[in-house]
Formats: sequence, structure tokens, C-alpha cells
Amino acid sequence: QVQLVESGGGLVQPGGSLRLSCAASGSIFSINAMGWYRQAPGKQRELVAAITSGGSTNYADSVKGRFTISRDNAKNTVYLQMNSLKPEDTAVYYCALDSSYATMFAPDYWGQGTQVTVSS
Repeated sequence: QVQLVESGGGLVQPGGSLRLSCAASGSIFSINAMGWYRQAPGKQRELVAAITSGGSTNYADSVKGRFTISRDNAKNTVYLQMNSLKPEDTAVYYCALDSSYATMFAPDYWGQGTQVTVSS
């Protein structure tokens, strides 16, 4: 069984920064992919960013140039550095793990979610 524990959400003013962290524990194969989704009220959950164990990354167009995803394979931890935050970034952010990643990111494990609120 795999567990994902997120941290780092909170309230920030527009233009500010936050860093989310997600630590994975349990039976994890070395080849996998981790990422972040978000869901705003009344909207569908959307992929924000993903990263493979080899370091390949993928970003939603809305966050390119502002958000950076990274990971520490030794710690099975993924990070999301969010800069130049906008009110439209307000959402619950979910960490996700694809334990058998091949070519397409299809998570099979999810974190509990952490709230990010961007407001003045």
C-alpha cells in the first residue's frame, strides 16, 4: 500500500509564492511518475504538473513559467514551487502517483489534498 502525505498549502497574496511537498511511502517501484492536480470549486480536477523518475516534466499551459515541479527520488518526495500566484490558482491541490508509469501519466494513488488560497 502506498501513502501520499502533502504539506505546504495556505493563504498567500497575489504575486506571492508557496511550495508544496508530497512524500510517498510504501511499496513504490523505482520507475514511476508523480505529479499535482488541482480542483477549484465547481470545476473539474485538472493536471497541474507531473514528473517522471527520470526527470521529464509536463505542465499545464496555465502554470508554465510560474510553477516548477521537482522530485527527490531518494526520499520519494515531489515538490511544487509556485511563484507569481494568481487568484485563479486557488484550489485544493492533490498529490498523485502513477506507480507503473509507462508513457502516459495515469495516477493510481492520491493524497488527501491541501488548500491553496490566493487572495488579498
